[in-house]
Amino acid sequence: MTAPRTILTAWIDGIGLMGPGLPDWPTARSILAGNAAYAFSPTLAPPPQSLPPAERRRTGLSVKVALAVAQEAIAAGQLDPRQLATVFASSGADGDNCDAICQVLASDDRHISPTRFHNSVHNAPAGYWGIAAGAMTPATVLCVYDGCFGAGLLEALTQVAAEGNSTLLIAYDAPYPEPLHAARPLPAAMGLALALMPQQSAQSLARIQVSLSDAEPDVLADTGLDALRRAIPAARGLPVLQALARGEARQVVLDYLEPLRLAVVVEPCR
Repeated sequence: MTAPRTILTAWIDGIGLMGPGLPDWPTARSILAGNAAYAFSPTLAPPPQSLPPAERRRTGLSVKVALAVAQEAIAAGQLDPRQLATVFASSGADGDNCDAICQVLASDDRHISPTRFHNSVHNAPAGYWGIAAGAMTPATVLCVYDGCFGAGLLEALTQVAAEGNSTLLIAYDAPYPEPLHAARPLPAAMGLALALMPQQSAQSLARIQVSLSDAEPDVLADTGLDALRRAIPAARGLPVLQALARGEARQVVLDYLEPLRLAVVVEPCR
């Protein structure tokens, strides 16, 4: 007898996006809807103005991207970040910092600066978010290699379903410099944030339902966008954003952990 599928449900109240050629969600929405052409360009992440100057100077690219998309999703949903649990998911976090520490450890002078050290831990963006947003709510930090977006989405939806928590998912990645880039070739930094709510509100954009699947993952028709989807773990959620951009009620299948996929049903509210 086949066991029934477990389906996790939430409402999307805000979206944040930043990546190569996708500087924010409004720009990306037009591209994903087919109203504008996609062109690859470097990811430009601004310093997080919500941080005090001392902390702002210490942030690397991955923190800047994570905080930028988190703040965009919060602003779009008119939400109070102090009321949201957070799930941060990244396959590698701060590649530049990792490279710098490796170079120091391989040299005769093995003294690592305190700033390098505290930025090296995988939960650094969650700590910076707590400072920037004044949030003291629970934060979960995940690293599941190429399955990071799927794992983050499942964790965030589980918190919504099991605890009734409004939860902000932040998936982000940043490239490594050489020689690490040759072993882990991420082409650019990218971040994607979803504000997931247990109940529908006036700000809700869509209902999302997720279950496990073994179907083939969706491929984006635009070859440039699909290259991002395949190359950057945080970009695995682009088919979901495309359905939202087009206002389509549909199911998309996302890559997760072999042989599993995620079947995601999106039903726009407006």
